[in-house]
Formats: sequence, C-alpha cells, structure tokens
Amino acid sequence: MVTRPTTSALAVIGALVASAAAAQPSPPQAAGTEMGRRIGTETAAMAQVSYRTVAVDGLTVFYREAGPRDAPILLLLHGFPSSSRMYEPLLRRMARSHRLIAPDFIGFGHSSAPDPRSFAYTFDRLAEVVDGFTAALGLRRYSLYLQDYGGPVGFRLALAHPERVEAIVVQNAVAHEDGLGPLWATRRAFWADRAAHEAALRENFLSLAATRLRHVGTDPDTAAYDPDLWTDEFAFLSRPGQGDIQADLFYDYRTNVARYPVWQDWLRRRKPPLLVLWGRYDPSFQTAEAEAYRRDLPDAEVHILDAGHFALDVRADEIAALTTAFLSRHAGPAPRRD
Repeated sequence: MVTRPTTSALAVIGALVASAAAAQPSPPQAAGTEMGRRIGTETAAMAQVSYRTVAVDGLTVFYREAGPRDAPILLLLHGFPSSSRMYEPLLRRMARSHRLIAPDFIGFGHSSAPDPRSFAYTFDRLAEVVDGFTAALGLRRYSLYLQDYGGPVGFRLALAHPERVEAIVVQNAVAHEDGLGPLWATRRAFWADRAAHEAALRENFLSLAATRLRHVGTDPDTAAYDPDLWTDEFAFLSRPGQGDIQADLFYDYRTNVARYPVWQDWLRRRKPPLLVLWGRYDPSFQTAEAEAYRRDLPDAEVHILDAGHFALDVRADEIAALTTAFLSRHAGPAPRRD
C-alpha cells in the first residue's frame, strides 16, 4: 500500500527543498545573465499588464501597457504576423523601471481591421495611426523598440518627430539591403508583377509552414519553442479578409526598401543611441544586417543571439537585461504632461 503525504507534509517537504536550493552556492555568471535572472524572478510575478483601447481616426487601437506612468517610456512596435502579444515577456520583466506601451497595428491583433477597399494598408498609413496613437496617449518623449514591421513604422515615426526619440532598440528589423536574404526572391517578384506572383507570395508568406518558420528558423533546438507561438498567429492570419489585408500591406513593403538610404542618412545625422539585438537563426533577415547598422552608427551596441526572427521567444531574460541596461544609460525620466 502506498501512503500519500498529507498537505502539511508536502508543505514541509517543499520548504526543505527550497531551503536546500537556497543554500547551494550560485555558479559564476556574466553580469547580463545575472541581471536577466533578477528581472525574470523579481518582476515576472509582480508586473501587472493592462489591456486597453483608444480611438484614433475613427479606428480602435488596442494596446498593452505596464509600468509606472512617470517612468521612462519604451514604445514597442511589433512585427508580422504578430501583434503586441509578442512583447508580453518584456512587459513582465521591465515594468519596474520603465513604462512600456505596445500597440497593435491596424489590421493586426485586436485593433480594427477595416476592409482594404475602405482603408489603405500602407506603411505610411500605419505610421500615421501610430502617430495619432502617441498623441492620444500624450507621449512626447520615448525610446523605440522596433521588430520586423515595427522597423518601417518606427523609422517613419522617428523621421516625423526626431525630437521625441531618446534611443532606439532594433531587433531583427531591416534598414539596409544587407538584411534581405534568399526568401526575398519570391517577394521581389511579387513587387515587380503582383498579379503573376500573388499566389506564390501568399504560400511563401501566409501559410502555416511559413508562420512556423518565422519562429524556429534554422535554430537546431526547436524544442525550445512553444508551438502556440505560430498556431495562434496562424489563427489570426486565417481570419476572414486577412489574406487581402496582408497582401496589400506587403505589396507596399517595396516602399520601405526604397527608403532605406533615407533612414540610413537620418541615423548618421541624428546619431541616436542604438542597441541592435539579432536572432542569428532568422531565415528571412540576415545576420549581416546587424553589423550594417555600424556603418551608420559606429558606436552602436550589437548583440547576436541564439534565437530566431522573434528572439523574445527564447531569449526574453537576456533581451530584457540588455535593453534595461542600455536604456538606463540613454533614456531619462518621462516629461510631465501639461
């Protein structure tokens, strides 16, 4: 007969195990890793994330927010095909020192997704809505965290209001031709002749296989990735009308490539503090892009991570530690609202 321990006995055993673990000496760790551990253990359980909406130009913009209202602001702009949900790990880890605000672009996540026949899905238009979003929230000074599509939206915002930008964090977002890898051959063909190549583009870009590949990439340790990451995104991509929305928006991506020289010139002239975080296993954006930023800003801080396109999937503690340390040097207190 097997006797199960009582609840009180389990509590005692748990306390003994915890006490023994605490008594073990900690192995030596790098400062960044130790900071990441502290951020992960101290703030993950304490941070409260709020989920809100605000009206901008007759549209509903959904956003996530965490951290004190008087803390330095970090505006997080997401990539394709994700939404502000990709930033949950940072909102949980950085909320003690920063006010983090992550909106969903129009057509993504829980924001409005109007029919493409009534709304122009271009990066100019997305940036206009995000600009209106910052005005609605009274954000007059902030740092930017740019990932994938967040890059072209964020650079448009920075060029429109350079005085607002304290620092920039780039995580697998491209501003140079160096970053566009072999997968872009199909995509460039789509730009050259949309009618002839749209079917191939949708398979290359919107399929479940492509959605999974964006996360795991060429990472040899695929067991580290939660399958919900891509199955949830694919569910959003499968909503009625999403194929048309995303095809229209990606057709406009060609305007981003044309603007790369303008963004590079802005970086060289304005010299914003820049942190570049790059998942080396990204199948779409090449690692060479991380170093390309140094051509514009030789003082840029660059870190290549063992991660894919969405590096927060598996390197959240490390990214939170690096971003917190970087912003502590370059981002001041938030200005008062009048």
